[in-house]
Amino acid sequence: MARTSSITAAEEAARLIAAMPIRIIAVPDDLILVRQAAIFKIANRMSYADCFAAALAKLLGGTLVTGDEEFRPLEGEFSIQWLPRK
Repeated sequence: MARTSSITAAEEAARLIAAMPIRIIAVPDDLILVRQAAIFKIANRMSYADCFAAALAKLLGGTLVTGDEEFRPLEGEFSIQWLPRK
């Protein structure tokens, strides 16, 4: 967001996200999570950070909220809520 808009817009978005009822999960020494992220990385053209988001959604049974089309090949692996792209 900072690249496409501004630092101020990115900081405001970060404040809004921080106020949401979501859980922030640090990458632990969790080999199951790391292995699942690696499996997604091997099989798909995705950033490593996105692979961790996908792995968390899959392993925790959560829903990934995104508008990023690079997650499209993972439909069916876990729940994805698609945001409209601008």
